[in-house]
Amino acid sequence: MTPKKPSNSYTIQTDIVLPSETNSLNHLFGGELLSRMDRAASIAARRHCNQTVVTASVNHVSFNIPIPLNSVVSVVAKVSRAFKTSMEVIIDVFIENTENSTKQQANQGIYTFVAVDNNTKPMAVPKIIPETPEEHTRFEAALRRKQLSLILAGRLKPNDASELKALFK
Repeated sequence: MTPKKPSNSYTIQTDIVLPSETNSLNHLFGGELLSRMDRAASIAARRHCNQTVVTASVNHVSFNIPIPLNSVVSVVAKVSRAFKTSMEVIIDVFIENTENSTKQQANQGIYTFVAVDNNTKPMAVPKIIPETPEEHTRFEAALRRKQLSLILAGRLKPNDASELKALFK
């Protein structure tokens, strides 16, 4: 399998926040944002592996800035690391000020997807080759996040988490 670059999976979805998508404070519902993030991340994962993918986990989501009614929102997703059958996708959410053409990061999330065949059996995915400094940082951190998740799930012993142990030496 030929390795791919994170840029091969780059996905951006831009939309406007409508009244039916807001809470009583006229901010985008968190669940609506999670749905948008999941769709963009799913497309990024599919682009990476050219297979059907399923969401395996939502590892992290931060709701840093409320997204007001009528905001133009861009959800940007890119595969940060590929493992045997799974891929970590980092999603950045931006609010665009259309009056002065600036963007502000509002939220971020980290999702894991697994490539599956027609019988929903996991399939191998291509490795990833980071290019930019940010991609290298995200690539390296992905293994530590995976090891932490495996420890919390009881599937990895802390003593076997080499990348996490290296942080404390």
